[in-house]
Amino acid sequence: MKNIDAIMPELANYIADYNQSNKAISEVSVGWHIEHSLLVIKQITATVAQSEPKLYKSKFNVKRFVVFLTKTIPRGKAKAPKVVIPSEEITVDLLQESLKNTYQAITYLKDCEANQYFMHPFFGQLNKKQTIKFLAIHTQHHLKIIRDILK
Repeated sequence: MKNIDAIMPELANYIADYNQSNKAISEVSVGWHIEHSLLVIKQITATVAQSEPKLYKSKFNVKRFVVFLTKTIPRGKAKAPKVVIPSEEITVDLLQESLKNTYQAITYLKDCEANQYFMHPFFGQLNKKQTIKFLAIHTQHHLKIIRDILK
């Protein structure tokens, strides 16, 4: 599986197709999937950055284990929290600005401490390493949807 740094350029390449959609695949456009993916990275990074590493507790989670092992997220099984649902009209300018900010967030995330974490609603606490892996899996999930929309 590609890491988050290797995935970002592919996501950026689809900005030109932001207004494409295919209701048989997804109710929302390519641009929505791009912006959602970028919002997830920025929001999670902000949460990790504010976390207290000494409060992290490693705990086995079956759902996390399966998703991390298969490197896939099943489609249509979860609903995105409001904070990572695009609220603005999607434009090329919005996506390019969001992409720039997301690259900065990724750099910032890499500088966080190993046990800084965020609480995922299904997977529990994810430390920095697990968070980076989750972000790659999540972004790949939306890239697969984008590719299917554009087929």
